[in-house]
Amino acid sequence: MNTAAPDSVPLLSILVPAYNVDRYITDCLEHIVVQMDGRHELILVDDGSSDQTVARMRAVADAWPRLAITLIEQANGGIADARNRALLAARGDYILFVDSDDRLLPQSLDVLERTITRHQPDVIATALRMWHPHAPEKDRDVFMSYAPDQPITCQDAILTSFFNDRHMYVWCKVFRREIYAQTAMPVFPSQRLFEDVAVVPLLLQRCRSLVYLPHVLLAYRQHPVSITRVISEKWCVDFVSALAAVKPHFERAGVSAAVQAQFDVAVCHFYLSTIKNTYQLPTAAGALVRQKVHGIFLSSLFSPPQQVLSGMARNVRDARAARQVQHVIDGNRWFHVSHSLVRKFKLWRRLRQTRALPRR
Repeated sequence: MNTAAPDSVPLLSILVPAYNVDRYITDCLEHIVVQMDGRHELILVDDGSSDQTVARMRAVADAWPRLAITLIEQANGGIADARNRALLAARGDYILFVDSDDRLLPQSLDVLERTITRHQPDVIATALRMWHPHAPEKDRDVFMSYAPDQPITCQDAILTSFFNDRHMYVWCKVFRREIYAQTAMPVFPSQRLFEDVAVVPLLLQRCRSLVYLPHVLLAYRQHPVSITRVISEKWCVDFVSALAAVKPHFERAGVSAAVQAQFDVAVCHFYLSTIKNTYQLPTAAGALVRQKVHGIFLSSLFSPPQQVLSGMARNVRDARAARQVQHVIDGNRWFHVSHSLVRKFKLWRRLRQTRALPRR
């Protein structure tokens, strides 16, 4: 279904993959369509939903017949497959992904257009909001370390700041469609969690200019329990593997020593986060996963781990993480016991909070 088919190429394609989100999709789309005009197209991909997601998408499209809205239905394949299908349909000069339970905040499309018209960068990086609908006091806006509103044309500056910030979501990076086109399809790895973590660094490495827009573009919905917080062996392995998949590409591209060093720091932070989350698994399963991800971690680093950790220890921001990674490598018993207790308590508390939420 396409409710409008303008002859001109849109400035911006807004891509929304969706699966069983009938509770959220109308709110998501209404925050997009009120900002759209002839410069925009909206590509909706339903990934085999079994609820009312498709019907609610159609209802929004029918209510806005003057807009270019395309609805694509496919068998369930996962978020990566849905994103890849949306990319194939997109015609715009620039690509903006919006997750189906998030909100595009007011004036975002106008602000993006002004930035594109003024600078025409390969990519626009934006600020974002961690949005807690059930606990607004926890909401916080997250800003990047790039210099704002000016073209950054140094690849080292683009990549080192990216890995330093470690906000790797594809929806806070608005790339030229040409940058995606330089990557062989499928762009996003199928059947993988954290598929954007494996892709965004590769896209950025191809960019010759970046403009950071300190506008809070999207409200990123935080669920009490979500797919990214329900810990499993796949969750842990995919999380650590996401950056491991980037390393060979960077090696072939010949990225600088500075980029390699900041990449290694990001790898250590990802590894530490994964190790901590393994303590939510049953004891035996957690031990096996920790052994598996340790090997992936070591293969992900450009430099020997002790060299990386020594450098991190000299940086106030990274020193604590360096000590904890060293504890993991050393098999520190106190680290093992304390994090086993802490993580299990946090899981119990989160599940208890979830059960206390009102039913809809």
